[in-house]
Formats: sequence, structure tokens, C-alpha cells
Amino acid sequence: MTYKQPRRVRAGAPPAGSAALRRANLSLVLRELRDHPSLSRAHIAEASGLHRATVSNLMAELLERGLVREVGVEHAGAVGRPRRAVALHGAHVGALGMEINVDYIAVHGTDLSGRVLVERRVVYDAMGSGPDNAVRRLGLVAKEAVEAMRRAGAAPAGIAVAVPGLVDVARGVVTLAPNLYWRDLPLADQLTSLLGPPCVPVRVDNDANLAALAEYTSGVAAGTPHLVYLTGEVGVGSGIIVGGELMRGADGFSGEVGHLQVDPNGTQCGCGRIGCWETKVGLAALVRAAMPEQAYGLPGMPVPDPGERVADIARGLASGERRMMMAVAQVGQWLGLGGSILANLFNPRVIVIGGYFASLAEWLLPHAQDQLRRLVVAAPAAQCRFVASTLGFGAASRGAASMVISDIIDDPTTIMDSSPRPAPY
Repeated sequence: MTYKQPRRVRAGAPPAGSAALRRANLSLVLRELRDHPSLSRAHIAEASGLHRATVSNLMAELLERGLVREVGVEHAGAVGRPRRAVALHGAHVGALGMEINVDYIAVHGTDLSGRVLVERRVVYDAMGSGPDNAVRRLGLVAKEAVEAMRRAGAAPAGIAVAVPGLVDVARGVVTLAPNLYWRDLPLADQLTSLLGPPCVPVRVDNDANLAALAEYTSGVAAGTPHLVYLTGEVGVGSGIIVGGELMRGADGFSGEVGHLQVDPNGTQCGCGRIGCWETKVGLAALVRAAMPEQAYGLPGMPVPDPGERVADIARGLASGERRMMMAVAQVGQWLGLGGSILANLFNPRVIVIGGYFASLAEWLLPHAQDQLRRLVVAAPAAQCRFVASTLGFGAASRGAASMVISDIIDDPTTIMDSSPRPAPY
């Protein structure tokens, strides 16, 4: 699967000083290796613009930290000395990505080389449990994942958690998660306290932002520099990639597209407002329209056994069940309408749909794409299209792990050297 390393937003000028310069150069070398199976030191020097002696010194440090490994000899033709090749290694360095959503907790743990160490999805009523119980359960799942990664030989260097709501990324605080009924929850601090020593850095971010990173780095549209990702679960959110960078906005709260008002005369949303987009295209809206015998509560409330409901609808659609066909056509049209607003604002090349949208893409996308073509002002010049994610419900947790890896590559000095340590008694 193609992997594209996300570009990082530069906040002002880089810090001065030899230590900062060395960190930047170590990062530059790792990025070159991230994009290639293996390279010689000479190739890295040519690609990075660094002096060969500098690359040799940097490589010695990266070898000591266990982040690269020697993989053999490159022969550059009949003339010239053979070149020793190196490759990204980091089998002892783990990255743990997690997602907590309305009705599940997802885990995706990898090492620096991309080897998947742990992956699971736990059914859990996070909405009904309240924030304290939900965070405790998240901590237990995190501990189990950390132990599984350590048994596989990789100690997590960082943990990132995806949450469906507004997140103050700098402080790790969930400012507002309407579908979880969370407000001003210091999730990073609480999870750090639950995990205890040894202390592992914990970051928190919006689920759609992290899913967008996963799509950009390893999804169906990997490497597409202008991309919008849409979640399709109880709530609807988006992650927006512009010029290869995640767009966060002034306060980091961009992407709450599920609460765009698309119908002033519509129904009440779980956020308290009227006619939000997610009241038209969220999973609850589809279930109410397609399976009225399953009707319940307000939009934004959890769907009992959501995977089973989506599977039931897919079976009904495959057999041509009229009510379900009409419900999906209606949701698809609203999906296309909202997608056209995003296309007019951001001019993406693709809109990647995830969650239940992807599961029912075969029936949703014809209606959505038709609306998109009709309502995008610059069509057909804009050339925007819907595509279905292939990452499944694990996109956000995968993106969370990808963010941890990006942090490591940004600053390799956070990883201790890999020399053997005596086992504790």
C-alpha cells in the first residue's frame, strides 16, 4: 500500500542552535528513508543536500538509536566502490493510535517500520457510560494494547487518541464532543494518569482529522494533496487536506461540517440546533428512514448494533427492497448537497467517504455524485469526485498512529539508543 508522509505545518522560523539543527537534519534523513525501501549514504547526501560527512555522522546516531539498519551493499555500476545501503528500522519503537466513539473503542498499534502489532475494535457504549467511566475503559484498553506491543518487542513512544468532537490539541482537552456529552474534558492528562509510569506522551485530536491523515498517507487516494474526508457514523465530521497539509483553522476546530445547517425547517440535532447536515446523512437518519420499525430517539442518539443495522440495510438493498432504496437515495442526495458545499469552499480533488458511507457506497455514491455535479459551481472544471475509503472503521486509529510516527520522525532525539539494558529483578 502506498504511504505518503504528511507534510508538517511550520509555525514560524525553526529554532536556532546546533541541537535544533541536528534534530532537523536527523529528521530530514529519516524522511528520505521513509519514502524509499533503502538508500546508500551517498544517495541520501545527494537527495538532502547535506555533506557526506554530515550524513555519515547522522547515520551513526540513527544506528545507535535503532531507527535505521544496514541492509546490504548497493553496486552503482561497474565503476566505483560499492555503497552500503541503510533502511528505516525502528522495530523496537511503537506508535499507538486509538479512537473512542459513541459505541466503540478502536486500537491500531504499529512500529516505526509500519509492522502492525495490535489492532482491535471493542464494542462499548461510551455515550451512555459518562465521561469518567468512558475514560477509565479507554485506559484499560490502552494498557492492554501497550502490553501487547511490548510483548511484540516495541515500546510505545507515544499515544494519540481520536475523539468525535472539538479538541484543543495543544492541551489535549476535548472542548466539546456533543455525541458523547463531553465538555472541557482533559483527556490527555487523565489518560496519562491512568497509564502511570513509565510516562508515554499522550496526544488527542479530532477523529475526522486523523482519519484524513490516514487517507492521505495510506488510503485509496494516498498522496492526493487536496482531499476531504467525511466520517459516516452517528455524527458526521470532516478532515480537510489542503496542499498536503491538514487544515485545522485558527483554533484547531475546523471540520465540524456535520453541524452545517442544511434545512432550517428540519429536525433537532443532538447538538441542540435545527436542521444540521448529520440529521440528514448520519446513520441514525438512514436507519429511521430505511427501517422505521427501528425508530428511536432524537438524531445523534446511538444506533443499537450499528454494524448489524448497516448489514441489514445492505442485504435489503441487494434484494431491491423499495423502502431501503428510497432511503438510501434520499441520504445520497443530501450527501451530495453537503459535499458540493465543501467542494465549492475547498476545491478538493476527491471527497473520501468512510464509516457506514463506505459500507453502502455502491448505492449511495451514484446519487451523491449526481448532486455534486449539479451543484458544484465550477463543474465540470473542478473535477471533484466521491470515493469510498478502504480503511474501514479503523481509519481514525490508524491516522492517530501515523501522527505519532510523524512526531518521532520530526524529532528522532526523543528515542533513546537501542543498546541492551539489564532486565529488572
